[in-house]
Amino acid sequence: MGNAEIWMMIVGVSIVSILPRILPVAFFSRFTFPEVLKEWLSYIAPAVLAALTALSVLVPQGVIDFSLKNHYLWAFIPTIIVAVKTRSLFFTLLTGISVMAIIYNFFIF
Repeated sequence: MGNAEIWMMIVGVSIVSILPRILPVAFFSRFTFPEVLKEWLSYIAPAVLAALTALSVLVPQGVIDFSLKNHYLWAFIPTIIVAVKTRSLFFTLLTGISVMAIIYNFFIF
């Protein structure tokens, strides 16, 4: 594969990736939406994030795991508490990473 082919592939993938993001914004920016719809749409991003988080925590191996051996569940509990209390991304990440490191290095279950 030549250098020109690689650049064509990079440009093509970039266009295919950016068009679905730009076209809706360009099209819908001309309209004014009702407040009810704006409020309803504001819940989509947190709902998607919650679904992805729940999937990562509760289904780490492809099977729902509520057991005591689920490391992700144990790390999630103190991490979510710190996130709610501090509302700080830094302290939340620090807690999650620290708890996972402690679990992997000191606990065998």
